[in-house]
Amino acid sequence: MSGAQVKRALSGREKEITELVAATYRLHGADQTVNPPSYFLRFPDRPDARIIALPAALGGESDAAVDGIKWISSFPGNVARGIPRASAVLVLNDPETGYPYACMEGSVISAVRTAASAALAADWLSRDRAPAKRIGFIGTGLIARYIHTYLVGTGWDFEKVGIHDLSADHSEGFRGYLQAAGGGGDVVVHSTAEDLIRSSDLVVFATIAGAPHIHAPEWFSHNPLVLHISLRDLSPEIILGSTNVVDDVEHCLKANTSPHLAEQQTGHRDFITGTLCDVMRGAVRIPEDRPVVFSPFGLGVLDLAVGRRVWEETRRSGELAVVEGFFSELRRYG
Repeated sequence: MSGAQVKRALSGREKEITELVAATYRLHGADQTVNPPSYFLRFPDRPDARIIALPAALGGESDAAVDGIKWISSFPGNVARGIPRASAVLVLNDPETGYPYACMEGSVISAVRTAASAALAADWLSRDRAPAKRIGFIGTGLIARYIHTYLVGTGWDFEKVGIHDLSADHSEGFRGYLQAAGGGGDVVVHSTAEDLIRSSDLVVFATIAGAPHIHAPEWFSHNPLVLHISLRDLSPEIILGSTNVVDDVEHCLKANTSPHLAEQQTGHRDFITGTLCDVMRGAVRIPEDRPVVFSPFGLGVLDLAVGRRVWEETRRSGELAVVEGFFSELRRYG
């Protein structure tokens, strides 16, 4: 299945996919998933690049159960080449036979599940707070675009949209997207991250940073909600001064993410308030008097859930492209 087919199957379904992601989080919280640690393929000659394998299995209703794997590359140098940092494929396997039955372009699915997760977190983590009317994006690539689409598509309306990117060209490109997409709000390009953070109620980090570059806790003294999607932007001091919500504790506290660095610094995990699923089921309340940081490592089961929905929609439309004879050895003795 091509990326064009994937986009057609998902277009205009922001609320539906966000609800699907919420249901998948609940299944994960109820131990009806298998989501082992991601495997990172790294390269001594290309230390900033990696390819990640995310195997997973999603239980629940029998007709929605699926096994599979996402194979996603992250090559930050692609940004300078004018192409997205990430590319991916997603393979779906039949839970009864183990046979793969779908191979689809995965970067759009990955972006969609990330954006739906961010929109879901923005909803649940702000329910006891004043509605955020000023949003700021640090990093203005494909993920930022999808997050904005999903926020607007699930009912958010902003008075101001702030932008900060190390590349002026990228800032202007994102400004053009925002003006064409609508969703309300004046668009302001900020020259510094500090200006953007201090003037935003909701801050989205969607960068390619490999290590913390934001170090001043006082920038967050107005207690914003932070969607820390890129995971490595914030110093341990900022993490330790915030209410921290993750998607999965074991997954998030590894690979030198900002929460992992905070754990290494303190020797404990007491700064983690809970998971988004904990918040959704009422086990955790979010205070209003501290910054709130959502750091999602990204669960393979979310890719499977969205990929399965894409496959269902494409099959229903009659657009599945089948490679006849792909499995050529189906008789035990020939």
